Amino acid sequence: MLRRLTDRSTGQEDKRRLILDAAVRVFARKGYHTSRVSDIAEEAGVAHGLLYHYFRSKEELLETIFRETWRDVLDAVRSIEETDETARERLAGVAKILLRAWRRDPDLVRVLVREVTRSSHLQRRVDEIDQAFAGLERIIARGQEEGEFRADVDPRMVSYVFYGALEEILTGWVLGQLDDGDEQIALAEQTVIEVVCGGLVRDREAAPL
Repeated sequence: MLRRLTDRSTGQEDKRRLILDAAVRVFARKGYHTSRVSDIAEEAGVAHGLLYHYFRSKEELLETIFRETWRDVLDAVRSIEETDETARERLAGVAKILLRAWRRDPDLVRVLVREVTRSSHLQRRVDEIDQAFAGLERIIARGQEEGEFRADVDPRMVSYVFYGALEEILTGWVLGQLDDGDEQIALAEQTVIEVVCGGLVRDREAAPL
């Protein structure tokens, strides 16, 4: 009996993932607001009613995509936090994961970039976003405590500057404004780290305003 329950649970999770993946493709291709639940069901190859068994609405699908993606980001940040690397190396690790997502799953990045500014209410409901930023803040604060980074800047503000730079690069790739070959992705990683961490080095003094 336990085996049957386990198999059923696995099958349900597979179906749920199938629907989520289909939603990402449809949202990336058509945009969230012009996509219909029936489009997603057709893309997933499931009955319309079955989709509603897993998700109550198109909005819940988008929220789930947001939540699970940011949960993955949070897990990655936490794993990097636990390493013995320098703060600069930890930030470089985060930059690589986020920027290389464009290669791994461009449709997902398109959805996140295009819908993030139009879905601020979803951002407020996804706790994982704040937790991921808190992880970045801890990496920066630890760099300050260990004397690697200057202490006269606010680590929370720096975490937003750091992520903002990554998000703008991803936006440039989504909109076709930046080249996105392998060399350009590597250059983007290097540039963000050099600019952000270069400004954080301990021997730099704040310029007068």
